[in-house]
Amino acid sequence: MKLGNPFLPRMPDKESALPGRNTPISISDEHFVLKTSQTVETGQELEVAMFGMGCFWGAERKFWEIAGITTTSVGYAGGYTPNPLYEEVCSGMTGHNEVVRLIFNPAKVSYNQLLKVFWENHDPTQGMRQGNDIGTQYRSGIYCFDNQQIENAQESKSIFQTELRAKGYGEITTEIIQAPIFYFAENYHQQYLGKNPHGYCGLGGTGVTCSL
Repeated sequence: MKLGNPFLPRMPDKESALPGRNTPISISDEHFVLKTSQTVETGQELEVAMFGMGCFWGAERKFWEIAGITTTSVGYAGGYTPNPLYEEVCSGMTGHNEVVRLIFNPAKVSYNQLLKVFWENHDPTQGMRQGNDIGTQYRSGIYCFDNQQIENAQESKSIFQTELRAKGYGEITTEIIQAPIFYFAENYHQQYLGKNPHGYCGLGGTGVTCSL
């Protein structure tokens, strides 16, 4: 049995988390790549999904390339600190994860298709890290907006766990929870790899196919 790495970061508790602020971060409304609104709420035919899979720069690009995605944005979720700044999240004292939020049209791309992209494009067995990126903000997470998303996420996890074990990987550490409050990241993080095509991207999968 593979034990967790005792040297990996640990989540803070609510009492020790940074206090944050009441004022949200201000960002541009227009998506740099898709030219849609990245702050718009869902329309009648649209749905929301949210994932954490390591550095959010590469994760966001992976999803904005998919037909049926209306808009994407990156931010912080899953912690305690209201309206955190990037430096605070990186300190490990907010409890937040780096996440990408998607608005999608389920008539064009299904939630299961999004889950397949999620599982295949990072290593969900690494705990509080992705490759060389180490910290509580790099953990794997699926943040669900209704019971159907939770059911689909849990089922896909079971399927992918079997496939990972067959290839010698350990246990999936992905957290699957009801979607917490999403805080937009600073404007320079939004569509970072669209603005900086040769910028850093630490996103990398296991090479194992998820048979959803």
